[in-house]
Amino acid sequence: MVNTNKIKKEGILILGIIIFMNLIVLVYADTNWPSYNFCCEKTKTGAWCQNALESDCDVSKDPETNYPFRATPTSCDSTSYCKLGCCINSAEGLCMENSPQRVCQISKGTWVEDNKCNVAQCTLGCCIIGDQASLVTLTRCKRLSAIYGLQTNFKKDITNEATCLMNAYSQDKGACVYEIESDKTCKFTTRQECTGTNSSLFSSNSSKTQFFKDYLCTADELGANCGPTTETMCLSGKDEVYFKDTCGNPANIYDSNRIYSKDPSYWKKVVPKALSCGYSASDANKNSKSCGNCNYITGSICGNGNPTYGNYICKDLNCYKTENGKSYRNGESWCVYEGETGNGNDLVGSRHFRHVCVQGEETIEPCADFRNEICTESQTSSTYGNFIEAACRVNRWSDCIDQYTEEDCLNGDKRDCLWMNGYLYDGSRTTSTNSSSFEKASTENATGQGILMGGSGLCLPNYPPGLKFWDSSDAKTICSLGNSKQIVNYTTNIFGTKTCKDNCEVLQSEWAQDMNRVCTTLGDCGAYSNIAGKYTDGGYVWKSNGTIMNGLMDNIKSNSNE
Repeated sequence: MVNTNKIKKEGILILGIIIFMNLIVLVYADTNWPSYNFCCEKTKTGAWCQNALESDCDVSKDPETNYPFRATPTSCDSTSYCKLGCCINSAEGLCMENSPQRVCQISKGTWVEDNKCNVAQCTLGCCIIGDQASLVTLTRCKRLSAIYGLQTNFKKDITNEATCLMNAYSQDKGACVYEIESDKTCKFTTRQECTGTNSSLFSSNSSKTQFFKDYLCTADELGANCGPTTETMCLSGKDEVYFKDTCGNPANIYDSNRIYSKDPSYWKKVVPKALSCGYSASDANKNSKSCGNCNYITGSICGNGNPTYGNYICKDLNCYKTENGKSYRNGESWCVYEGETGNGNDLVGSRHFRHVCVQGEETIEPCADFRNEICTESQTSSTYGNFIEAACRVNRWSDCIDQYTEEDCLNGDKRDCLWMNGYLYDGSRTTSTNSSSFEKASTENATGQGILMGGSGLCLPNYPPGLKFWDSSDAKTICSLGNSKQIVNYTTNIFGTKTCKDNCEVLQSEWAQDMNRVCTTLGDCGAYSNIAGKYTDGGYVWKSNGTIMNGLMDNIKSNSNE
């Protein structure tokens, strides 16, 4: 028998649910809900990559790209410019998870499509910095090491902070006291070498090994057989001069006023460099007989000498009375030239050289021959004063002649050229190397050929390239660019007397000198002097109607020797 009451109740229940759902739909439709949810590359309040109303998006131009900031009717997770990933900031050595791509670009970081930063640069490991340690990323370890001027020591196999700190703890330095054949002796070393299971001090003849952090082996309370001396020593990787004890261990930095008889306390524990003699000395204690607190950065290091005690002093690393008569600091480099350089004036056969001061010695590094390289130097300021650095770089002269505007010619980012006003190059000499064919060119060309007078200017090498004079094809290819064929027009009166009418300037000595100047600037061409001081004019010929004109060569020679 069917229970109609139950059917009715169920029917009522279903109907009630349908009505409730309809009510929800009606309420939703009537709510003032935004039609779109936009992803703003930048909001008007300055926030980046935010989901907001379209009216909140900044659509002005981005000063970096010169394009309007983007606004897309979708979630920022779905856009390319606000997609989340890993931002690697190499400058600070940080890896930031869930960073929008655009935000990373603004901060000058490197964006990687992995929002959890599961990349090699961001893997945690143990960074050893001197006697300290920290669990950081490889990128951060490189940054911290650079700050302290140390090589990066990153142990990627250590991913536990406690283990990492213990690793640094093992690098503590101090006195390692042990017995050999009932004799109590000492070695100044690290905790790890002293107490580690693989320590070289563990042998069948050693026992009762103890480590005393920051103590010297000469400390009286240790009772070791190591005593103080007035001898000194240099240590690998260290700048300073150190006292040496009777066991051959280093003690504190050499100070003639603190030998054991004058100051026994100086032989007990390690005294930091900053608390030792002459720490703030501006001359880095160079050649000092009394203090061994050397400083490599400011120009001194442990070396042989004649101090009050021992055989080592803070050796002066700077260079004095160098080839150019000047003095330089250790590490500085400078340029030396074989005569005047630049502005097209480099002598035939000359070369550029880079000189370097290395621990008191002047070393010479020649730049590439034939002036394929030039030497340039710059000066930078630092905490320790101005510092000069020089380098050999490629001589960018090859496309100078092809530049027809002064702006292009003097573009120092692309080439090394100079601009000569009052002349122009018509491009007729780019392929021909035959001077005889040049002379036979049509005399009907009233404007001439090659290097011509007039025009906005001529672009020439600032540092003329050297040429292999024994290779005729090499020299002619370059030197023939300086050829100039000029047409001079004359008028003849009834008496047969010729008078120059047009282009008369080419008959003057100034024009001949300018043309020679073009030749010598193109390379080892024209009439010029070499590094031996010998003048030659075999690379210059001036003709009129096929007849060689020699009258002006003396003027050219005198100007070349000025």
